[in-house]
Amino acid sequence: MLTAGVAALDPPDRLAVLDLVRGFDAFTSGCDPYGERDFGAVEHAGVRYFFKIDAYDRSYAYASPDPADPAVTCRVMTLMRADEY
Repeated sequence: MLTAGVAALDPPDRLAVLDLVRGFDAFTSGCDPYGERDFGAVEHAGVRYFFKIDAYDRSYAYASPDPADPAVTCRVMTLMRADEY
C-alpha cells in the first residue's frame, strides 16, 4: 500500500524509493527491537520514508492468529512519507 504522498511522487522518484525499500537490510534494535524485520526507514532526495509490514488473517479483517504460518497469514506493507505518519 502506498500513502497519498508516495503515490503522488513522479514515477522515477517512486521507483527509487521502492528500490531502497527492496534493498533495505539495516534492521537494528532501534527500528526492530523484537527482531520481526517489519519496519524500516529510508531516505531519498532529502525526504524520509517509513515502511511497515503487518500480518493479517486470510480475510484481512484481524491480526493473524499465527504470523509465522503462511497458511493463515496475509502480509501488507505500507510505505509512507515520514511526515504522513
